Amino acid sequence: MTGETGAVPRVPVPAGALPVGPPPADPPPADPSPVDRDAARDAVLRWYGEVARDLPWRRTEDPYAILVSEVMLQQTQVSRVQPRFEAWIDTWPTVEALAAADRREVLAAWVGLGYNSRAVRLQEACRVVARDGWPGTAAGLRTLPGIGPYTAAAVASFAWGERVAAVDTNVVRIAQRLGLGTPQELLPDDERAATWNQAAMELGATVCRARVADCPACPASAWCRSAHRVVVPPRAARGTRTRFEDTDRFVRGRVVAALARDEALPEGIAPERLERAIDGLVRDGLLLRTDDGPALAGSPPG
Repeated sequence: MTGETGAVPRVPVPAGALPVGPPPADPPPADPSPVDRDAARDAVLRWYGEVARDLPWRRTEDPYAILVSEVMLQQTQVSRVQPRFEAWIDTWPTVEALAAADRREVLAAWVGLGYNSRAVRLQEACRVVARDGWPGTAAGLRTLPGIGPYTAAAVASFAWGERVAAVDTNVVRIAQRLGLGTPQELLPDDERAATWNQAAMELGATVCRARVADCPACPASAWCRSAHRVVVPPRAARGTRTRFEDTDRFVRGRVVAALARDEALPEGIAPERLERAIDGLVRDGLLLRTDDGPALAGSPPG
């Protein structure tokens, strides 16, 4: 920690890591204060009010539309999600519409958004809601199929104004770098909580990114304990990562995409890889084995 002077010690730079920008001449005090936290938060909220991207799921408080967007946005870029989200809502505008949809159509519409099982879990959650109603809280949402802590918090915050931190990787990174408290401690104790959740995500997605921290452009840099001192971890050595094309997930996606287009199973994939992917898809309820070969699974009776 710090000595009596209150100066922030320099953080050793791991071998291969890249510090972002020069160290500041006068680092901020190490111990966060409520005043600093409030000032940084207010600055980020003002910034967000000026630069927030106009995204369709930000224009609604419909929990169904927000849920769809949050599930789609998991590991998929915003630019790819936006047109797919709008097409999805046009096709299934309500939770009841998606609950009643044929699963084959749902899977076909999901192709290209990653992890097809998410579409199945999303529909299962909507079937529960169509039958029982919305739970109304983040804790209640977590009882729905496939809904984890982040998604539950995001829907509860953006749809119902619940004061709960929606903690994704961007929000974790912002809190760690700011050094002014946990994500929950950074949350305003008023009606701005939902806006703060959006603002923190926006800051992490556009300014304080994982591998590029644009400290001069950051509205909170005057209070940030990492300003101009962010250490970016080194990338994995070339050749040490498994190529996506060599994963079962790649094969599973190819299989579902082909069947959704009424095409034959993809060629050029080793038979054992293809069979392993089909086994997994059948086990997860996405495919059925028929006399004519594997086929997309229809909706179970309900």
